[in-house]
Amino acid sequence: MVKRTVEALRAVVPFARPEHVARLGGTVSLAPSPLRAGAGVLAVLLMVTGALLYAVPWVQTSYGAGQVAALNPADRPHALNVLVDGRINRWFVQDGSRVSAGDPIVEVLDVDPRFVERLGAERAALANALESARIATETAKLDADRQERLFKDGLAARKDFESAQIRYKELRAREASARASLAKADIGVSRQSSQLVRAPQDGRIVRILGGTTSTLVKAGDEIATFAPEHVKRAVEVYVSGLDAPLVQPGMRARIMFEGWPAVQFSGWPRAALGTFPGIVQGLDPAVSPNGKFRVLLVEDPDEPWPEARYLRLGGQAKAWVQLGTVRLGYELWRQLNQFPPRPVNGTAAPGESPTKTGTK
Repeated sequence: MVKRTVEALRAVVPFARPEHVARLGGTVSLAPSPLRAGAGVLAVLLMVTGALLYAVPWVQTSYGAGQVAALNPADRPHALNVLVDGRINRWFVQDGSRVSAGDPIVEVLDVDPRFVERLGAERAALANALESARIATETAKLDADRQERLFKDGLAARKDFESAQIRYKELRAREASARASLAKADIGVSRQSSQLVRAPQDGRIVRILGGTTSTLVKAGDEIATFAPEHVKRAVEVYVSGLDAPLVQPGMRARIMFEGWPAVQFSGWPRAALGTFPGIVQGLDPAVSPNGKFRVLLVEDPDEPWPEARYLRLGGQAKAWVQLGTVRLGYELWRQLNQFPPRPVNGTAAPGESPTKTGTK
């Protein structure tokens, strides 16, 4: 290197003395210094980074975590209750049993084994009493009509006519009372006939809460937990109050389900792997007990969610509701300053991003 430097100096300065050339050759080098090279690389990186921050688009999102739920309240897991007081006589199912609508689940008997028989005898007696009251009322009606005709013809006294009318009305009241007593007895018999608890719809017995045949139960006690099948699934997530005013029905979202391998890029939805699309069904107008707002996401018919055996009710989920598209530099600046996302106009059509608004 020193030799080449000396030769170069002689070629540039042919009249220089040899001792001067030799002295300069020991200190002059044509190779760039490390500081200069580092400064050049740093300048290139800064220019590339600035270009990326200005040109690269970024989809703003509103993050929320929640779980898989049923959209219809009747399809959510619920408790099965005993309808009458008594004791458990027989179980027809066990934990995990699959049942169809109308299948028996448990039979509850009254503590008195002859209670139903006595109810039947009481109802029969009330039915006979009602029939007697009905016949007596019809007879009194005929007598009242006859006394009215005789009174108009001047062949009966007013007293007899009024007595017949009073008698007819008394028997009508007695017939109405007998009819009410019979209806009450029918209700008692109907309640006792409902001692067999049946499945309200197709589903599965999740957990049996009742005991053995020696267990006494009261009307309204929970005896089992029932989970319906063929439900319309939804995802309920909770977003912060900072993002809640920007979330609107019809917006699209990307969902990551628990136990499902996924790689999520919130700003670049098309680059995400293992996530599923969702559509905002609605947003609660009031805050939830956890201090956040609940957002309901439904399934996109063009890209369905995993099957029910893989995606069960109650499974955890994370979602990113897609808002407007901005530059990457603006998003970094917004995150550093804790500013809310940029508002959007309207909702997004399938495959499109919402229209952004605001000052660029």
